[in-house]
Amino acid sequence: MADTVILSEGAEFDHVIQEVSKYIRLYVMAFEKEERSLTRIDKRENMYGGNGTVYMIQMFDQKDLANNRLAAYMVLLDKGDESGFHTHNQRNEQELYVVVHGTGEYRERTGAEGPERRKMLQKGDITAINSIGYHSIENTGDEPLIMFVITTYNRS
Repeated sequence: MADTVILSEGAEFDHVIQEVSKYIRLYVMAFEKEERSLTRIDKRENMYGGNGTVYMIQMFDQKDLANNRLAAYMVLLDKGDESGFHTHNQRNEQELYVVVHGTGEYRERTGAEGPERRKMLQKGDITAINSIGYHSIENTGDEPLIMFVITTYNRS
């Protein structure tokens, strides 16, 4: 897995927010809490062996996510940026991607070396992966690929 750099200010932070804000509003209204925007941006180079940079715009603090590990926007700003193949098996998690802008190629397989299934995704598409699956996503368009990602613990 790639190292994570937390961006909380600066030119790169401003650039990511400016680009994403062209397409979506970064806003949270959590139950019984103050209305707000994002909490931070995580920058991941070559995430899970993929190419380029992935930004995770964290919308919640961990303490706000009762049965979820993650609820964030995954942003692949440039064509070719990708999150490489990975699994959620070790943490026994499921994950959803909801595409809110852009286009990308989603790939999944059972096991580390199983046959791949590929699908071109666009705005409105949703994917779901369980803890035995492996998946990856690549921006294939000329605009940012923006997805809302929810990673939930399996309760078995």
